[in-house]
Amino acid sequence: MPTGFHEVRFPLRLALGTSGGPVRRTDIVSLSNGRENRNRRWRDARRHYDAGSGIKSLSDLYAVLEFFEARAGQLYGFRFRDPVDFKSCAPGGAVSANDQLVGTGDGATALFQLAKTYGDAGGASVREIAKPVLGTVVISVGGVLAAPADFTLDAASGRVTFLPSKIPANGAAVKAGFEFDVPVRFDTDRIDVDLGQFQAGRIPSIPLVEIKP
Repeated sequence: MPTGFHEVRFPLRLALGTSGGPVRRTDIVSLSNGRENRNRRWRDARRHYDAGSGIKSLSDLYAVLEFFEARAGQLYGFRFRDPVDFKSCAPGGAVSANDQLVGTGDGATALFQLAKTYGDAGGASVREIAKPVLGTVVISVGGVLAAPADFTLDAASGRVTFLPSKIPANGAAVKAGFEFDVPVRFDTDRIDVDLGQFQAGRIPSIPLVEIKP
C-alpha cells in the first residue's frame, strides 16, 4: 500500500532558495572498441532538491520545523513548487490552453491525464503532471477553449474528465495549460538546526525527493 500524502505545499518563500533538479539513471558499459552501450534504467527523471539555502531567519527556521513535524519526517508526501519548472510553458511565459498536448479525442474517451512534454528535434520526454494547481488549468479541444463547466479536474491526480455531452470528438487535439507542484517527501528523518548567530539560524540541508503519490 502506498503511504500517505498531504495536499499542502512547502512554504513558497522557502522554496525560492532551493537548489536541485531532475536526476536520471543510466547504465554505461565501455566496450573494447572504444564505443559505449548505454541503457536507461529509469523511464522518467526523479527530481531531488535541497531547500536548506532558503532559511533566512528564525521564523523561516520555525516554519520548516513545524512543516517537518506535521509530515512526520519522511512519512507523508507533500507539494513543492519547483522555482524554475512550475508551468506548462517557460517560467516567464503566460499559461495558455494550447501549451501541452494531453491527448486526442476518439469520441468516447472522457478522461485525460495532464502531462508536459520536454523535447526538441532530437527527441522528447513526456512527464505526467499529478499535482496541478487549482484555478490555473485551462483546456482546449480542437483549438477551441473549453468552458470550465465542460470538464472536472481532480487536482490530487491531474486527471481531467469531460462531461458526457462534451467528450472530445474523434481526432480532436486535447491541449492544456496549467501551473503545477511536484509531489515530494523529506529525504531525511532528521533536521539539524544551527543557531550560531543571534536572532538568526540555519538548517544546512533540507533534502527533498520526488515521489509517485
